[in-house]
Amino acid sequence: MAAALKAAGRTSLVDSVVEQLRTQLSEGEWAVGDRIPTEHELAQQLGVGRNTVREAIRVLVHTGLLESRQGNGTFVRSTADPAAVLHGVRHAAVADVLELRISLEAEAARLAAVRRDAHDLLRLRAALADLREEGDRNADADLAFRLAVVGATHNAAFIEVYRFFSAQVHEVLVEALGDREMPPVDIDAHEELVAAVEAGDQEAAERQARELLRVPMETVASLTEQKR
Repeated sequence: MAAALKAAGRTSLVDSVVEQLRTQLSEGEWAVGDRIPTEHELAQQLGVGRNTVREAIRVLVHTGLLESRQGNGTFVRSTADPAAVLHGVRHAAVADVLELRISLEAEAARLAAVRRDAHDLLRLRAALADLREEGDRNADADLAFRLAVVGATHNAAFIEVYRFFSAQVHEVLVEALGDREMPPVDIDAHEELVAAVEAGDQEAAERQARELLRVPMETVASLTEQKR
């Protein structure tokens, strides 16, 4: 049975309960797959109302730590707190974030070259067409293209991780550099990446994925040097 939780304070009750449940999860009070105590039991342990507990659980379900199953209760989906990961990404150096992105996208392109199917190729071509139509500075179209490449890996874990990080990576870059300072999207390089994936050429696909981020990396290095 889970140990009793400390009673929540009177201010920001939902936030307080959320943090206490996060702590219980990270410390292994419940394992992945375990059903946590009922709202009534948690409310008694915390000394708060059931509505407060319900809202806190809803927050943790949204972040992916818990999973509600109608009629069965609430279960632990993960004990790894994504909030801590996001905090680390948001406070990392821009160059570090770009290096992470390069590593993810290069491996995604390599896998996509050998796993893509006809549907993936159609999606890639459609994303490329949208990118050309939307313009070379459209971040949403560029992200949709990259997600199409990652989707072609057919690796559920890879896809989930990339979706999790991609929006955060973009926010870090925009906040640190500003949209105007980022170089335009190289659409021709995107075309070459699609061609490599379509041809099933792993080395070329990986090389082109790295090439897509070469100029942004050089831009970051240059701006960082200027700010010293």
